[in-house]
Amino acid sequence: MQHARHRHRFGQKLLRFQRSEITEYEVYRRLAHQEKNAHNKKVLQRIAEDERGHAHFWKDFTKKEIHPNWWKVRLFTWIAKILGLTFGVRLMERGEEQAQKDYKEILKEIPQAEKVLEDEKRHEQELIECLNERKLQYVGSVVLGLNDALVELTGALAGLTFALQNTKLIAIVGLITGIAASFSMAASEYLSTKSEGQTEKNAGTSAIYTGLAYIITVLLLILPYLLQPDYFLALALMLAVALFIIFAFNFYISVAKNEPFFKRFFEMAGISLGVAALSFGIGIVVRMWLGVDV
Repeated sequence: MQHARHRHRFGQKLLRFQRSEITEYEVYRRLAHQEKNAHNKKVLQRIAEDERGHAHFWKDFTKKEIHPNWWKVRLFTWIAKILGLTFGVRLMERGEEQAQKDYKEILKEIPQAEKVLEDEKRHEQELIECLNERKLQYVGSVVLGLNDALVELTGALAGLTFALQNTKLIAIVGLITGIAASFSMAASEYLSTKSEGQTEKNAGTSAIYTGLAYIITVLLLILPYLLQPDYFLALALMLAVALFIIFAFNFYISVAKNEPFFKRFFEMAGISLGVAALSFGIGIVVRMWLGVDV
């Protein structure tokens, strides 16, 4: 009886592997079909063929025809379309870490599955590294815009919160300051990129990415002050929004560029919150010193 249950669980694992591989084949096939870059299209087609080969390998043992998980196919196709090819592909491959652990049990009974495991660990990642996505060339510009906006605006808004104690006034001052700073940052990035003589990055595009990242961050940080009349609650919501932006952006970078998440997250969060706390203290001192009553 126990042996029968073991065989059943073993068979179910093989079916899950088969479905996962045929699902990923469909994702890569669709991504290749919609990709305009000839190099990326070729890379995606190679990965798709690998995944189809893996699915056929498991089919030899299950003796069953398994359909793809169409919900997952549509999800990752859209993620890649909206958030970028590299991000979508890497995010999908991250979900295979648990599957690689399950392979250990499979290898005891199907030693020839080791080649499939090697492909999952090495070959597909090597192919993914070959992807050439233009968007990722400008990540540095987005980092610059986000970093400066988060540090400067969280600090400025925290200081203004206690100095002015009026959410509408804080929002107006913050918005004017933020928009002016975004143009300044965009201009600085344009001149910096042009002076470096980088051939892979366009100075104008770099400036646009920096400015947009800055101004979108500004709008999100000011939003709590426009919606919430209690200035202390607005400050708390603004800091929560800042943490969410830091979390979302660093998660994106950690996946798309295969970099560690927590180190970057805590570094950015620590700097932004530290500056906000310091600025809040300065706001208290300024208000008391100047005797401002708004």
